[in-house]
Amino acid sequence: MGVSYKKLWKLIIDKDMTNVEVRKAAKISPATFTKLKKNEVVSLDVLLKICIILDCDIGDIVEAVKETV
Repeated sequence: MGVSYKKLWKLIIDKDMTNVEVRKAAKISPATFTKLKKNEVVSLDVLLKICIILDCDIGDIVEAVKETV
């Protein structure tokens, strides 16, 4: 299983924010934000920080996806 953050990027646009605004408000490092952009696994703590900033639930920003071989 892998992860997809497509919902996160859509929500950021819907909230009329930029990626940089979210990253800085959540106090997330640029390297961690790059992991999100690459659909790599990040810690639950990072996801919770983003949820607080965007006033949403984890399911609103991430989903588990089946990896293709």
